[in-house]
Amino acid sequence: MQFPSASSISAKAAQKRAALADACTSWESFKLALQVRDTFPEAKGRYVDAEPVWMNEDLEPTPPEKRTWGAKTYCLFYFGLAFGNWSLGSTMIGIGLSWWQAIIVIFVSQLISAVAMIFNTRCASVYHIGYPAVSRAVFGMYGSYYFVGARAVLAIVWYGLQLYSGASHVSNMLRAVFGDSYNNIPNHIPESAGITTKKMLSFFIFWIIHFVFCFFRPYQLNKFFWFKGFIIIPAVIGVFIYCMIETKGQVNYKLQHSSIAASQGWAIMHAINSGLGNTATLITNQPDIARWSKKHRSAMLSQMVKPFAVTVSATFGILATAGINGKWGLELWNPWDLLDAIQDHHNGSGARFAIFLAALTWTVGILGTNIAANMISFGSDIAMLFPRYVDMKRGFFIVEFLGFAIAPWKILASAQIFTTFLSGYGLFMASVAAIMIADYHFVSKGNIMTAWLFNPKKSNIHYYYHKGWNVQALIAYLVGIALPFPGFCASLGAKGVNEAGNDLYYLGWILSFTTSFIIYVAICKVWPTRNQRVIKERGLRWEETSKTVLQGEELGSQDEGINQLTQVVEKLPEKSFM
Repeated sequence: MQFPSASSISAKAAQKRAALADACTSWESFKLALQVRDTFPEAKGRYVDAEPVWMNEDLEPTPPEKRTWGAKTYCLFYFGLAFGNWSLGSTMIGIGLSWWQAIIVIFVSQLISAVAMIFNTRCASVYHIGYPAVSRAVFGMYGSYYFVGARAVLAIVWYGLQLYSGASHVSNMLRAVFGDSYNNIPNHIPESAGITTKKMLSFFIFWIIHFVFCFFRPYQLNKFFWFKGFIIIPAVIGVFIYCMIETKGQVNYKLQHSSIAASQGWAIMHAINSGLGNTATLITNQPDIARWSKKHRSAMLSQMVKPFAVTVSATFGILATAGINGKWGLELWNPWDLLDAIQDHHNGSGARFAIFLAALTWTVGILGTNIAANMISFGSDIAMLFPRYVDMKRGFFIVEFLGFAIAPWKILASAQIFTTFLSGYGLFMASVAAIMIADYHFVSKGNIMTAWLFNPKKSNIHYYYHKGWNVQALIAYLVGIALPFPGFCASLGAKGVNEAGNDLYYLGWILSFTTSFIIYVAICKVWPTRNQRVIKERGLRWEETSKTVLQGEELGSQDEGINQLTQVVEKLPEKSFM
């Protein structure tokens, strides 16, 4: 992360003041001042019939100077996201698995997740485009609005919930520093609000910290993710060692054997899909992360550190909390509750300093996760929804305020059905990821026509599809979510769902992913999209367009590349194919 110099800040401030004065001269000037930087004049030659209102710098392919993430950055990025996953084991044990079954299930679910992430990374690492641009290519110029808008709404909610989780560790730090002075802060907030004054203070502090990162795009944050990846290691290992010393390693008597009363196979599948649901958003978000890669392979395979890091971290969490729960007679799983319990038993200055450091590193971990999984994704999404007025950085500020406005403490305190929905929505994300992977690897043969991603007219032979919607993808999406949907509704309290419906829901992510993948490939075999026909007409091989001038590389001039595509249009029959 590179901080600007004082002189550059001063110059930019003067420029902003001049722009503000000019914006106040007329209504037209005001509207013009609200718009983000117009990249159309400088990019016009690279695109076919592009519309300026459909593009901005965050929707276009990442230029070479902003591709700053190397393989080591990606490895540390995924390690940092994974190694702080302390409480995942509690979900598995809550389903009824034994401790060793939970560990195996966690590894299997994260391995499946890593493989899916690798496949969904390829498109963005080659063409350097984010999720919204990929959605245009896959779901259509207008169909992409649903898939991008839905992800944006979920990102707002998860952003707020992660703010609340991070606030819990800020509370640990404040208590470690101020002791009873923090604990005894009088509460002036009504009980119905679902939050106390001292917790609101912690939430506000963590919320304010996020503002610093709203000024930077992801390519400027690679050093921060290095720092996050390293700093989480001593916290997790240190707390685990403390718990083992405190309990003298006596944890087995508290670790239950399997308590599954019905079919163990269905329970294990339920647990695997719960683990996949934990990373469903990250699987779908891969293009927003991989687009910053220095080379095609920089973002590939680094995800394989994730299954091992998550499994080790979750195992530490299972063993450490089981031991402390057994010795102190508690029932806790979250790391912030564990740190509070440790301070209840050890309130000396040395212990409080150690608790402060552990809480600080976990706070940094949640901060990084919130930036990676929610802030970046929302910024990317809203940059597509309102491309002339919002870019990625403005989106960061917007989600900052929306994350506060949704009052996440009230959601957690009262909206049990809604939180159940959030935990099960992975099946919707599974279908999206499946279609994206299937389209790139099997339908389009790895060919993305970035020159056509900003043309919303019928003349767009690649991504207009049927009135802007890829009908084949929409059918595969609906079929993929239909099978587990009754069981999903039952989890929200719906009546009349039989055992078979619940069992299909236990297959959740895997069922939705597999179904949508197969259906989409099969439909496109018998009913190809117009984009497929163009690819076949040109005889394009695997990722051939990534080597052409349309990606800014070496095979001739811009005009030659455009002319090649224009000739294809002229060869196509008049009949319009979806």
